[in-house]
Amino acid sequence: MSTTPIRHDWTLKEVEALFNQPFNDLMFQAQMVHREHFNPNEVQVSTLLSIKTGACPEDCKYCPQSARNKTGLEKEQLLEVEKVIKAAKHAKSVGSTRFCMGAAWSNPRDRDMPIVLDMVRQVRDMGMETCMTLGMLTAEQAQQLSDAGLDYYNHNLDTSPEFYDQIITTRTYQDRLDTLSYVRNAGMKVCSGGILGMGEKEHDRYGLLMALANLEQHPDSVPINMLVKVKGTPLENVDDLEHFEFIRTIAVARIMMPKSHVRLSAGREKMNEQMQAMCFMAGANSIFYGCKLLTTSNPEESTDVNLFKKLGINTERTRQYSDEAYEASIMDAVQMSEKDNLFYDAAN
Repeated sequence: MSTTPIRHDWTLKEVEALFNQPFNDLMFQAQMVHREHFNPNEVQVSTLLSIKTGACPEDCKYCPQSARNKTGLEKEQLLEVEKVIKAAKHAKSVGSTRFCMGAAWSNPRDRDMPIVLDMVRQVRDMGMETCMTLGMLTAEQAQQLSDAGLDYYNHNLDTSPEFYDQIITTRTYQDRLDTLSYVRNAGMKVCSGGILGMGEKEHDRYGLLMALANLEQHPDSVPINMLVKVKGTPLENVDDLEHFEFIRTIAVARIMMPKSHVRLSAGREKMNEQMQAMCFMAGANSIFYGCKLLTTSNPEESTDVNLFKKLGINTERTRQYSDEAYEASIMDAVQMSEKDNLFYDAAN
């Protein structure tokens, strides 16, 4: 029986108190909450594919896909459905249970929606969960995606309401909240989190988690990203976030949103095994597999498999394989990815 209340009325003082606990006490509390709702040795695995890269009209200061940031990223058109399905099959073969598709749009255009909806249907037919991030949605577009069978829609809040206009000016915080409302009302699951290390203050990290946890319903998935600094973006020289502060944020997210999957997302390639293990201890229980996310690097599948074996962590898929068969499938997949230019980096 769960003893952790599901709350939507957190105050800044309460969140600050959680962050300021002694580190061991915070980790212990987060682990106890985690064990009430999840298998502590199981991690959900997703793969992210960029289905349309670059030339985004938004001015997000962290993002190499913004047309306003001179990062040298080449613009690419919407991928053909066949290439997306090929990538999804690859992802499934290496143990991913959810396939996420991201497009660098401010919002999807009506002419692109039939293609996007076909991608959702075909990936669903493979037996995988589906997730998309396409920018802002109208209520009608959210319903179309839901009717096509989309399981999750990702739309991050990025940071606190107070710090938001220091990072983005081309859409408001309320615009983001409206899209999350449309997604939830259409019957889909919400994936929403933020980015740490953008030069925000401690209270902005408190504010981000408050904004997420005080939604009418907690996001089903909460990606916590470490900023990947990309040359040509306004944040390329921002100071690094102290790693213990990142781990603390994972732990507090777990405590505040007990039933949500907390995803250890962008920035993992800069984290050593020990830091990632601490994040799993703090309550992270979801990651992305793959050499790249949308436009930034990510640890290869084989690296994650080795770490999971050291920690005794399983995924839904790995339990279906013997060690030898699973490792063989990973090696085949890595060799395929070296010949295949489908996967891109993710700044968010």
